[in-house]
Amino acid sequence: MRIAILLYDGIAALDAVGPYEVLTHLPDTEVVHVGRRRGEVRTGRGSLGLTVDAELGELPDPDVILVPGGPGQRDLMTDGPVHDWLRATDATSTWTTSVCTGSLVLAAAGLLQGRRATTYWLALGELPALGAVPVEERVVFDGKYVTAAGVSSGIDMALSLAGAIAGDATAREIQLAIEYDPRPPHRSGSPATAPADLVTALRERSRFTATPG
Repeated sequence: MRIAILLYDGIAALDAVGPYEVLTHLPDTEVVHVGRRRGEVRTGRGSLGLTVDAELGELPDPDVILVPGGPGQRDLMTDGPVHDWLRATDATSTWTTSVCTGSLVLAAAGLLQGRRATTYWLALGELPALGAVPVEERVVFDGKYVTAAGVSSGIDMALSLAGAIAGDATAREIQLAIEYDPRPPHRSGSPATAPADLVTALRERSRFTATPG
């Protein structure tokens, strides 16, 4: 099984690396980092480099597609090589997935029309204009499409996907192998539990303007 993780400049590091760490534990699986050009891309913070190992055209038929989010997602919202590749590979993929604002890229490519999907909480309001149905959940399955909410939820999505691919026993084993047992020090990881003033402050600073209807 081949899993293609899309890399691009401005990516959120954990969006790609979290699922990568989970999915590489699947048996008989090859994870390939693909992009428009081979070589290094820089994360949204600019201080970390990730390496594209294969150009889009070199991997025309992955079994799993994974599109991470990040500030660079803004540059992938119009038709071009990435959208062309997504539409072509989605035609034969077993699973098409995203983390954070990666779902906006999938939707912009026309792959989430009428489908339930999630994304980074501040970007949920962007999905309806792109034809998707926004859902305030951490991981959303709709047929073969699996979308995750913001950043850290990519680990949850990858574990859920591992269960769907290889069974819950394998997913549980992977979870233990990476010791994924989150116990955050604060209850502010979701707008539903974070203090209202913090939610307001982040919303005011956000690059996203639409709010869920």
